[in-house]
Amino acid sequence: MLQSGRRSSCHRLVTALAGAALLSLAASASAELSDDAAKKLLKSNDCFKCHALDKTKKGPSYDKIAAKYKGKPDAVEKLNHNLTDAPKVKLEDGTEEEHKVLKTDTPQEKSDLIKWILAR
Repeated sequence: MLQSGRRSSCHRLVTALAGAALLSLAASASAELSDDAAKKLLKSNDCFKCHALDKTKKGPSYDKIAAKYKGKPDAVEKLNHNLTDAPKVKLEDGTEEEHKVLKTDTPQEKSDLIKWILAR
């Protein structure tokens, strides 16, 4: 009887953990920006003036940015800095300019955009 009780408790624990994992995945998936939503946010902030999705303009393409930060542990932090603090950035022609601050409705939207850029 004791063995059966342990198995039952173990089974409930495994079921609860699996459920929690599924809820976590569902929440993170729904929090991410869709391709259309990301492009809309970039367009509303006039980001496409300097950046394109896959070709270099005044600034690097989003594909080039993703490649630059791929696998780097500080990628999110660096992109957050560029989108929040208006640092001086070096442009493709070698000149420097203050990066524009991203205007969003929520901090989560900015975080999701950064994930979207890095996933390119």
